[in-house]
Amino acid sequence: MNKEFPATVREFPRLLANARGFTLIELMVVIVILLILAGMVGPRIMGRPEEARRMKAKVDIQSLETALKLYYLDNGAYPTTEQGLEALVTAPAVGNLPAGWREGGYLEKGRVPKDPWGNEYIYLSPGDKGDYSLMSYGADGEPGGEGKNSDLSNWDLE
Repeated sequence: MNKEFPATVREFPRLLANARGFTLIELMVVIVILLILAGMVGPRIMGRPEEARRMKAKVDIQSLETALKLYYLDNGAYPTTEQGLEALVTAPAVGNLPAGWREGGYLEKGRVPKDPWGNEYIYLSPGDKGDYSLMSYGADGEPGGEGKNSDLSNWDLE
């Protein structure tokens, strides 16, 4: 008899023959538990995309505000409503032409972003409550609304 191996190693073939796996009932119980958890967590996760869109719109508005402030520092005035946010990407050719417009523009990606719902951001200068107003009309793309359709503006973010 070889004393190097414990008895369990020599008895391995017999133990393997007696080993049992999960029964069908045990597997079904696990599946039911997972489905119950998915049913409880799923609706909570489904509400998050709208929250993420609203957060992205807020971040976009803040970055557009930063670009507008840089434009103002270089040119002494904000772009007019007619020039719009496009003045942050290409030098305006209409209205009060900026003398110190920065080559390459004021937005990092070289384009004006759309809001998370695929609409253009609304820019007015002079604005309703200051030098300019910057807004997204929300999911419906219309002024006003509640919930996911409510408007976001630069003066609401402060």
